[in-house]
Amino acid sequence: MTDNADLLRELHIDRKPAGARRAKRRLWPWVTGAVLLVVAVMVGVSMMRPTTVQTATARDAADPANASVLDASGYIVARRIATVSSKITGKVREVLIEEGQRVEADQVLATLDPLDADAQRALSDAQLDAARSQVGQVQAQLAEAEASAGRLRGLVDQQLVSRQQYDEAVARRDALRAQRISAQRNVAVAGEQLAVSQIGIDNTVVRAPFAGVVTAKAAQPGEIVSPISAGGGFTRTGIGTIVDMDSLEVQVDVNEAYIGRVQPGMPVESVLNAYPDWRIPGEVIAIIPTADRSKATVKVRISLSAKDPRIVPDMGVRVSFLERAAPGAKPPTGAWVPAKAIVVEGDAAKATRGKVFVVELGRAVAREVTLAETRDADRRVSAGLAPGAVVVLEPGVLADGDRVTVAAVPAR
Repeated sequence: MTDNADLLRELHIDRKPAGARRAKRRLWPWVTGAVLLVVAVMVGVSMMRPTTVQTATARDAADPANASVLDASGYIVARRIATVSSKITGKVREVLIEEGQRVEADQVLATLDPLDADAQRALSDAQLDAARSQVGQVQAQLAEAEASAGRLRGLVDQQLVSRQQYDEAVARRDALRAQRISAQRNVAVAGEQLAVSQIGIDNTVVRAPFAGVVTAKAAQPGEIVSPISAGGGFTRTGIGTIVDMDSLEVQVDVNEAYIGRVQPGMPVESVLNAYPDWRIPGEVIAIIPTADRSKATVKVRISLSAKDPRIVPDMGVRVSFLERAAPGAKPPTGAWVPAKAIVVEGDAAKATRGKVFVVELGRAVAREVTLAETRDADRRVSAGLAPGAVVVLEPGVLADGDRVTVAAVPAR
């Protein structure tokens, strides 16, 4: 069978010229070389392409702002804040406040329609006049009864009138004396009722309980206000809200696992989210002795040393609890960097030497560093790295001198 196939191939006539066959054999080495060249170029380009990395800036360890033992987030709150309402139910006649207005203690904020209060005061005034008139009437009758009893006393001694007539005169005199006392008490009661009516008029004037800034205006002229909610939704329960800006402080919720790092009187630096470059010094006022079970946090009150119009209630704030330096202690040296930027061999917690990659002119340059203490996710480099250096996070398989490009930070 094989011999037959060979005989058939020998009988096959090749119609291509011999020159074409030789040219085809010469072309294959060039094609193969070109393919290999393209592959080599592609590999070289891929090897020369810079690696995209995340970076962080080394922070000066001597800067007190970087001596934070704990960071937390919270809000600006006011210790003195009041929603001011009237003591009585009534119709608003005039509102004298606007949002953002500064008011002083006892300043008039609004007035209610005093029609009912004026009528009650007029009635009390008339009742007082009537009580005083009754006192005058009883006083006149008493004067007559005392004179009559005095005359009858002399006549009884002379036996010109009966003892019974004298006793009746004395009894009438004593009764009028009692009536006078009662009338005088009625005058006092009427006077107190008039004072109460005057208080009712004063209650139609709503005043500021303390000096502060109006943050909300809740009522308009013509609306009904009441200190008690009517339940229907058509009755206002307040005129406006006043905040004492001198009572502003920071409240943060600290995870209960780290509350042991916080102590009363501890120095603090607060940074408002609205002004990230403004550091406000302060200190811990108190640690509220209760925990939030649902969040596993403890509330901490923090004072602000600055009084500034830019600080307003409910602003977000980031708080750094700072170490209290011992008297005469030298500030720490070196820089703080994220622990994930450090490459160490063996146990990272026990390592005293390591390596970081610093970004310089688009390349990752390896630096040998001396390691110190660890704080949360950061570690202090005591030697080998200057503050402000840009280090690579999680360098992985980077080698000294590799080209790198810094990944853009996504906008918040």
